[in-house]
Amino acid sequence: MLVSMKAILDDANKKYYGVMAMNSINIEMARAGIMAAEEEQSPIIIQFGPGQMKNHAHAEEMLPVIRELASRVHVPVALNLDHGADFYVIADCINRGFTNVMFDGSSLPYEENVKRTAIISALAHGMGCSVEGELGHVGQAVNSDDTDVDLYTDPNQALDFVERTNVDALAVAVGTAHGAYPKGKIPKLDFERLHQLKETLKMPLVLHGGSGSGEENLKKAVAGGINKINVCTDAFDAGKKAMLEALKQDPNLDYMHLCMAAEAGIKQFVKDYMKIIGSSGQFYYGEARQVGYE
Repeated sequence: MLVSMKAILDDANKKYYGVMAMNSINIEMARAGIMAAEEEQSPIIIQFGPGQMKNHAHAEEMLPVIRELASRVHVPVALNLDHGADFYVIADCINRGFTNVMFDGSSLPYEENVKRTAIISALAHGMGCSVEGELGHVGQAVNSDDTDVDLYTDPNQALDFVERTNVDALAVAVGTAHGAYPKGKIPKLDFERLHQLKETLKMPLVLHGGSGSGEENLKKAVAGGINKINVCTDAFDAGKKAMLEALKQDPNLDYMHLCMAAEAGIKQFVKDYMKIIGSSGQFYYGEARQVGYE
C-alpha cells in the first residue's frame, strides 16, 4: 500500500529502526524493492531524483508502476522525490502523487534554506504530502567531503531549522557522502554528533550516502537515531554484479534474462539490507498488528 513517508518514519523513529530508501530507476528495481519488503514484512521507500527522472525514470511512467506494485502488497510503501531543488519540479511531483518530497537547500545560505524549505512544507502538507529537508551538507565521496567537519550538521541550528520549516524528517551530515568511496575506505561517522541531534530534535533523521558505509556503521547509525537510509550506488552495483555473473555463466543470455538476473540480485540485496537496519519484521499484517497504517 502506498502511504505517506511520514507515517513510515514516525513508526521507525518511535521504535528505533531504519528504513531503506532505494533509488529505483525502472520497473525491475522498484519491483525488487517492493517484493523484498513484502517478504521481509518491512516498510520501504522507493525514490528517484530529478536527474534520474530526466534521464530514465520518467515520473509519468514510473508512478503508475509504483502505485500498482504498492497496491499488491500489505506492507507500507512510500514514493519520495530525492534531492529536489527546482520549485516547479517539486510542485509537479506533489501534484502527481508523490507521498514525500525532499527539498535540498543544503548548499544555500542558511536563511535562504529555511525560507525555501518552509514554502515547500506549506505547499506539500496542504496536499497531504510529507517533506524531508537537509541541513549541513552531504557532499561527494570523490571529493572526500565526508571528512569536512565544516559541512556537518549543528544540533542547535538544526532545532531552529526544524521549528521554522515544519519538516517531517531531516537529512543530517555526520560523516557520509554520496557516490562510491575510494577502494577500501569506510567512512568515519560522528556518532556523538548524531546522538546530540537525536536528543535535540527527537524526530526522524535521514542518512544520505548510505552506500559503502559498512554494516557496523549502519547498525550504529540506526541505534543512534537514523530512521531513513538512502541507498543508490550499492543497489546499482548489486544489479550490475548479478547481470555480469549471469553473463559469465551463460554468455548467450538475452536481454530479458539479464533483466531478470538484475532484479533477483537487487531483491536479495534489499532483503539483506533490511535485516541489517532492523526493518525486517516490523510490519505484521493479517491478524497481527498493522502499526497504524490502516
